[in-house]
Amino acid sequence: MLLIVAIAWIYVVGLMAITETSVVAGIVTFLFYCVLPLGTLIYIAGSGKRKARRREAERQR
Repeated sequence: MLLIVAIAWIYVVGLMAITETSVVAGIVTFLFYCVLPLGTLIYIAGSGKRKARRREAERQR
């Protein structure tokens, strides 16, 4: 589910960036509305999996 939302968000922000008045404004829009928030969201959403992998690695040792 998160992947579908992320892809839709990239599409929407990509269209927003394309309609900006300059290339620099489009790049900044894409970075601040897409890359940073999605990176943070994916990092937070994956923290449970990272903890589970760490626990499993410790159990195997």
